[in-house]
Amino acid sequence: MHTPSRFSAPACGWLSPAVLTLLTLAGCASSPPVATKAPSSPPPVTTASVEAAQAEAAEIGHQQQFARWVADFSTSARAAGITDATLHLAFDNVRFIPRAVTADRAQPEFTRAIWDYLDSALSKQRIAQGQEKQQQLPPEAVAAAGRYGVPIEVLVAIWGVESNYGRNVGDIPAIDALATLGFEGRREEWARGQLLAALKILQNGDISRAQMIGSWAGAMGQTQFLPTAFLAYAVDADGDGRRDIWGSVPDVMASTANFLTRSGWQTGQPWGVEVRLPAGFDYTRADAEVRLPATQWADAGVQTMDGTPLPALPDSAILLPAGARGPAFLVGPNFRTILRYNNATSYALAINLLAQRLAGGPAVQAPWPRDLQLLGRTQLLALQTALNARGFDSGKPDGMMGPATQRGVRQYQQSLGIPADGYPTLDLLQRLQ
Repeated sequence: MHTPSRFSAPACGWLSPAVLTLLTLAGCASSPPVATKAPSSPPPVTTASVEAAQAEAAEIGHQQQFARWVADFSTSARAAGITDATLHLAFDNVRFIPRAVTADRAQPEFTRAIWDYLDSALSKQRIAQGQEKQQQLPPEAVAAAGRYGVPIEVLVAIWGVESNYGRNVGDIPAIDALATLGFEGRREEWARGQLLAALKILQNGDISRAQMIGSWAGAMGQTQFLPTAFLAYAVDADGDGRRDIWGSVPDVMASTANFLTRSGWQTGQPWGVEVRLPAGFDYTRADAEVRLPATQWADAGVQTMDGTPLPALPDSAILLPAGARGPAFLVGPNFRTILRYNNATSYALAINLLAQRLAGGPAVQAPWPRDLQLLGRTQLLALQTALNARGFDSGKPDGMMGPATQRGVRQYQQSLGIPADGYPTLDLLQRLQ
């Protein structure tokens, strides 16, 4: 394919004098002309000028590597049915986006305390704006909720958390973001699949390249669909012949509802409820894999906060998002469906609690343990390493909380005779060390 000129091997005349100095021995500098008079003295070479030259040379090398990656990807995309016209449209001005790489390592759903995340996601302003927006929805958008069997407040909650009700859809071209993440390599296979899907969207004519903007991760539109999700679930609800999740609220609502329905949403069933656990509760049962009918949880002493019967959830689990000291929830299949949209417990809880507030329901009643000192990724890596060293298998240390780490933490907590909620804290790390 045509490789963008901005990434071509640079001619010497494009480079600063400092870079030319570094590259002269490599033969990049041209032969000097025949002098007719004594040349002026060159500027002195300083540490700063050498460092600047090295940085510029490194940046040029990086851009050339990015261009080669794009060219290699284009070959595979062409084999998958992407036309040369689409490839030129997509890649002639493609850019590497450094902040996409930075953001990929600091996702707030995984790095912030859940109470801080929920404070933002469920602010008074967001609730008030959501209730106002819900009243202003066009009839086609409301009809979409009914057609797919998803409560309108759930769709509005996703809309609110993902883009502040359409105000913040992102400003990064999806093509650029995904090419960046693919080249960077940490999630190359995933990024390549999403980038190919983005090219198919462009080729289908649903949106122009300039308008195909979104987040650093390539999620697009007012409810932040990844390109593969767009291809699978986006809907033209307003009848204009395009699936426009950037500008058409009916398309946004219908597409989001279609995603949830086809991901397992169960019409008429609540997501869950905040509960009060009985004294002496076995916290090892507060596990996503321990699923029971709500009636069995009731028999074990689990109660709603107001004493009304537990909702009729046939396949429910106890969720302790902040450990034994924080609020407890009984969650069912629809909670897990939201996880299909974004696989972070804090995100799924935010969506369901915001939907609950939009429908006039209560806020979380039990207090969050805001005094707890949580672990960053480096500390979590140290915790995993220490657990393994003490014989409490937490899997391969990676600084990420997962089921294996939770099991290791629980085993260690049981050995100490404290509530085995599997929740990692600084106090627990200090005990291990």
